[in-house]
Amino acid sequence: MSSEATVISACGVSKHYRIRSGPPISLHETLGFWLRGRRPRSQWHEFCALRNFDLTVKTGDKLAFLGNNGAGKSTFLKLICRITPPSSGLITLHGRVASMLEVGTGFHPELSGRDNIFLNGAILGLSRRQVLDRFDRILAFADIGEFADTPVKHYSTGMFVRLAFAVAAHTDPDILVIDEVLAVGDQEFRAKCVAHLSGPDQAERTMLMVSHDQEILQRIATRGIVLDHGRKLFDGPITQALEFHRAHMTTPPPT
Repeated sequence: MSSEATVISACGVSKHYRIRSGPPISLHETLGFWLRGRRPRSQWHEFCALRNFDLTVKTGDKLAFLGNNGAGKSTFLKLICRITPPSSGLITLHGRVASMLEVGTGFHPELSGRDNIFLNGAILGLSRRQVLDRFDRILAFADIGEFADTPVKHYSTGMFVRLAFAVAAHTDPDILVIDEVLAVGDQEFRAKCVAHLSGPDQAERTMLMVSHDQEILQRIATRGIVLDHGRKLFDGPITQALEFHRAHMTTPPPT
């Protein structure tokens, strides 16, 4: 794959959710409406999490998504990871995607840490031999010690994060997607993760990330996109994106 190849292309992408807008109607109220020949009043409204979003990402881009809660950052990452489909528009991906979204995502709670490493490797398209070649590095980075053969349902949140990051970072994905999960790790492990992600051997790795830790973003990301209520407001160098975010995120929501 060329160093200038496009690995992610999003064109006119929108995502809508149906949100409950009031308390649920009781069975008694519902029957009353139907007996009077009327339809129950609507309890739902449409929420637009992402609006007509366009994006092109090249090989090796380190892209941070910025914005207040509800801006659409995590929504777009879930679309990239195929967790949910867009309501409209098209997303094209080239290459394998590894993600760290919610803690525990992609792990089978009844399987051990060791078994989950092989399971996640298989999900990412790696053979058993390829996982074996990486296994010792994954286990060493995760630093879960004697708990490697313990079912992960007994893991602490920190252990989940360490194992998830180790698997995602060492299975050589073309695109690595990270959403705030490093925030729950301890400071020493976060420093180790940042050092790994910003290392010279990650130059060709494409990364998409969400974090409220600006120091982490400045060390890893080279490009930033500012979102507000599902709309893209800024796309440029990470330093300018952080400045734009600080200066413009006090605007009211669109009507």
